[in-house]
Amino acid sequence: MKRKIALLAAATALVVAGCGSDDEATTGGAPGNGTDRAFVAAMIPHHESAVKMAGIAAGLAESDFVRQLAADITASQTEEITEMRKEDKQLAAAGVKPGTLSIEEHMPMDEDTAMLQNAKPFDAAFIKMMIPHHEGAVEMAKEELEKGSDPELKTLAQEIIDAQQREIKQMIEHSKDKDGEDHGSGHG
Repeated sequence: MKRKIALLAAATALVVAGCGSDDEATTGGAPGNGTDRAFVAAMIPHHESAVKMAGIAAGLAESDFVRQLAADITASQTEEITEMRKEDKQLAAAGVKPGTLSIEEHMPMDEDTAMLQNAKPFDAAFIKMMIPHHEGAVEMAKEELEKGSDPELKTLAQEIIDAQQREIKQMIEHSKDKDGEDHGSGHG
């Protein structure tokens, strides 16, 4: 009987220990996990490429809409990069190991910036590239909300989702208006 109890206790301990993953575990009392570090590792270069694309747009945009969108992207995403670097540094100092995101890395972004420099018409090309770029950021941010545990990064992820979904909607509407689709149709 004692042997059965000991085996049952050992099996229970193994099951409980196996329930978490490295991404779910917090290390050293830190408020974050591996998903938080993976989110930052993926989102920083993703944002940096958007800022590069916006920098090109600042000089080549054909419309006030794209010039303003580029300025907004540069301002907000530069600030978010700074915040993510600060949070990642704190997580690393606390011993939190990087995990992985389940979504694929999105696009070879340097190609986008190179193609954008010679794009004609510029605004249409910028929007065509930026919409899926924003959609990729939204997907990464959703995974951070679902699996991350750092409160500041989860708040930032929600802010990214809100801002980029709003900008996606604006870009789609601008494209429709520009192309004449739905222009004056009352859809929106």
